[in-house]
Amino acid sequence: MSILHTVNKSTFERNSLESCLKFATDGAAVLLFEDGIYAALSGTSVEPVMAGALGKLNVYVLGPDLKARGFSEERVIKGISVVDYAGFVDLAAEHDKVQAWL
Repeated sequence: MSILHTVNKSTFERNSLESCLKFATDGAAVLLFEDGIYAALSGTSVEPVMAGALGKLNVYVLGPDLKARGFSEERVIKGISVVDYAGFVDLAAEHDKVQAWL
């Protein structure tokens, strides 16, 4: 069963991402959106954690949420894919289950 994990909370305020990464299985997808996008930014203390996750997970970040917070796609950690709203819908449709980490 393929699972899309969604994280919309900042890793600097909540442990949602930590919990997600702990339970996500190899090959699963993780979508960072709303304040969850901060985990996708290079140059943060979370970058090594995310770089390690990229070895086993497919990680995506919602582009409009990056822009809404003043960040360009150039700030995204290499290996994380930027998607738009249609891409978000496609990810949800491609997976058997969506797990929201609050």
